[in-house]
Amino acid sequence: MFQYRYACIFILIINIKNVFSTTSFEIKQHENIDPNGYILFCLCMGRFGNQAEQFLGGLAFAKLLNRTLILPPWRTYKNIPFTDWFEIEPIREYHRVIEAYDFMSNLAPRVWPDDKRIGFCWLPSDKKKTDCNMKQGNPFENFWNELYVDFTDYAIYQLSYDEHSVDDWHERFPPKDFPVISMKEAPAQFPMLSNNRKLQKYLKWSQKILDEVYQHQQTLFNSSKYIGIHLRNDIDWLKACSDIETYHTQYYMASPQCLEETEFYATKKLCYPSDEEIFRLLKNIVILTQIKNIYVATDKRSMVKEIGHELSKQNVIVKHLDPWLPVIDIAMLAHSDYFIGNCVSSFTSAVKRERDIKNLPSAFWGFSN
Repeated sequence: MFQYRYACIFILIINIKNVFSTTSFEIKQHENIDPNGYILFCLCMGRFGNQAEQFLGGLAFAKLLNRTLILPPWRTYKNIPFTDWFEIEPIREYHRVIEAYDFMSNLAPRVWPDDKRIGFCWLPSDKKKTDCNMKQGNPFENFWNELYVDFTDYAIYQLSYDEHSVDDWHERFPPKDFPVISMKEAPAQFPMLSNNRKLQKYLKWSQKILDEVYQHQQTLFNSSKYIGIHLRNDIDWLKACSDIETYHTQYYMASPQCLEETEFYATKKLCYPSDEEIFRLLKNIVILTQIKNIYVATDKRSMVKEIGHELSKQNVIVKHLDPWLPVIDIAMLAHSDYFIGNCVSSFTSAVKRERDIKNLPSAFWGFSN
């Protein structure tokens, strides 16, 4: 009986410790609320290439304001949780972040209750709050609906996203009054600022994406070396490139990635290279590298047969996957042994930034090589 009583007391003490441990954990969870506030924006500009540039600019802006970035979903025909495609921990090496669905489930009820949700829009000073239209049209409406967000009010601003406006942001929208700055679009320039390209090193593919890439490499090329090429040749791109030379600019869509440190302007040859130019450069790279496998990513014409015919003497093997997720193409190109892309395309720039971080060789159509 004596031992039984002591055993009961011992069990009671353990249970009391568990109660206090749980209470302490819950308190810590509450203390995880960032007193500096949060920022969330819709990645609603174009497809992944544009979204990636916008994301990196928004990440830099969140650090500039010292607010935790709520990692927005990537936008396809539906919201894709950020962590489906990229790891979260590497980004935390740069700045504080929380995944959007995690925030909405665990912190939003306390930090950002339903009746306190304000939408932020950049609009000219003569516009009214009601012109904000945070949820008007696709993808805006679907983006916010899939996060279960409705807005009770709007705020318009004319502030910039650089270091010169930080004090103005803090003064006008202090965290105690505006715990979440939820923006209609990403607070970033397009084309992206060159200084933000280095932030690519914090974007690490999820294991889910990498596993699929490794599987395709094995299936297509028996895991041997391959050249990755990006062909942008749909009719919409032809139209976009048709009068490019009339602008006399280095800043046409993603063209700064290859022009900003040169004296050249964007040309149609860069934007929409001819088949002859594609054959010429690709043949030179095959001869230079002695790599016989070629992986084609494209929005329209894969040119698999044409490339195979024109480079028949080089005995090349040409494959086109056409995955249902375009990011698989990007990851496949990023992991190739040599890459040739389109200077004007943000799809190419997503590949090129990752390769630059890893010091992997790349080239652009329309440049001598």
